[in-house]
Amino acid sequence: MIARILATAKTEIHIARRNRWVLIAVLLMVVFSLVLSAAGSAPTGALGADRLSVLVASLTSLSVYLVPLVALLMSFDAVAGEVERGTLPLLLTYPVARWEILAGKLVAHTTILIVAICAGYGAAAAVAIVADPTAVSGLIALWRLTWTSVLLGATFLGIGYALSSLAGRVSGAAGLAIGLWLGLVVLYDLGLLAAVVADNGGRFTTTVFPAALLANPADAFRLFNLTASQATVAASGVGGAANAIAPWQSLLSIMVWPLIAIGVAAVAFRRVEP
Repeated sequence: MIARILATAKTEIHIARRNRWVLIAVLLMVVFSLVLSAAGSAPTGALGADRLSVLVASLTSLSVYLVPLVALLMSFDAVAGEVERGTLPLLLTYPVARWEILAGKLVAHTTILIVAICAGYGAAAAVAIVADPTAVSGLIALWRLTWTSVLLGATFLGIGYALSSLAGRVSGAAGLAIGLWLGLVVLYDLGLLAAVVADNGGRFTTTVFPAALLANPADAFRLFNLTASQATVAASGVGGAANAIAPWQSLLSIMVWPLIAIGVAAVAFRRVEP
């Protein structure tokens, strides 16, 4: 079983390297992380936090947008692409279960995400520590951001596999992936903020709003890291709700969502006709 999963993962990594996904993911994370490292350290003195802890707050906002996008771009054609190329029927003739194929793809794409995340965060941390040696005290916050970013990426990888299985065609899967990214990562928060303003401190704000934040993996990720970070005060908008939600609740959401997404992807993949 493990050998079959790893064989699939190895093949997927070769495909990702050929399609330049490894290079693209690493460059995106490194470039944006370094830009934030250069531009986001000005308020450290006013906040009374070390440079790296403040940088983690900025990287959290970056990761909410970038990690799901990279994950969806890598996974949207994982199944639909096999169907269009005609390789899925051949793949299924081998003595390998469908869930093993999906697990192999997940291992490969998660590995690429880990490499990209570590490269980006590592480069930013190195710059921060060189500029301010006391920034090493923020390494714990950076480590927390790293493993939660991997979980966030795994969630959207699973979502991408599910969309790819349901769409059946690469073009349709791409449209669904971009639409879902815009909906969950961008428009979801705008809708919640508009509802909070209209509610004016009513039942929605006190009861529904916190639950709605926890129901979105991107918001749960942001809330957990902002709550645990020393630079929480640097956050604004939806991140301002971080103090009103218990950290264990957002952590539970972060850990449960990958299982839900991958489970849905497995069910959707089982229904794909070769």
